[in-house]
Amino acid sequence: MLYLHDVWVNWFEGEENGYSVCHFHEWRKEDKIELLDQTPLLYITEALFDYIENDMSELPKPLLDVVYRRAYTRKGQDRSVLDYACVVTNGNDVMAMDTIGYEIPVRKSRLIPRQEQLVFDMIKKTKPQSFSFTGEEYEKEYHMLSMPPEMVFGLTRKERQLKHLLMMGLDQLRTANNLEELRYWLTEWDPKNYPYIRYMNEERVWDALYSGLKDGWSLAHEELCAKLIKGQPFLEKMYEMENGRETNTSKLK
Repeated sequence: MLYLHDVWVNWFEGEENGYSVCHFHEWRKEDKIELLDQTPLLYITEALFDYIENDMSELPKPLLDVVYRRAYTRKGQDRSVLDYACVVTNGNDVMAMDTIGYEIPVRKSRLIPRQEQLVFDMIKKTKPQSFSFTGEEYEKEYHMLSMPPEMVFGLTRKERQLKHLLMMGLDQLRTANNLEELRYWLTEWDPKNYPYIRYMNEERVWDALYSGLKDGWSLAHEELCAKLIKGQPFLEKMYEMENGRETNTSKLK
């Protein structure tokens, strides 16, 4: 069994998509960084790593058995055991995960660069393990509130968060499926096409709106997002918080 010591982690809880588990350069000064005093290191297959990174489904029992109560966290002088926590790598990427007592990867974190390099050095003479996971029956499903990676590729942490807010607003719009509302928002997004929009039915309006918004990110996306969530306190608060945050990781480099 390989072990890592003094591992800094920035837990992202409940994230099923790997792109939402931010790499070190996107960590923020208000993120709660924790120290893992000791954690098992597992070199696993590409299929199993992808399953852990991009889903929140039940982990293979052989893997859980191997790491059971072998990881410790430290806060000051207090050292606490974690039931199921470890660092996993496929030889190209690295991720820490903790089930917080369940059997799914509830919390996930990237590592800081020097510890990632240490992982790669440690596994040089070992082979990946599958822990009885073949991946043959596993297929990741994406949807509007769990966007496929190509929809967020190249976006910053802030842009990804704002795009998720936009998708939440669009999801509510789609659920209501009010024709006049749909026409209004498509006109906001694409005013030049108003002469045609006013004759479109629900499906055509929705397809045009979603097709126009799903790719990339721009100031126009951000402005529409702010308008679309207006009057919804929870979403407005998230929007305001996202626009006021900074990235600051200098202390851990």
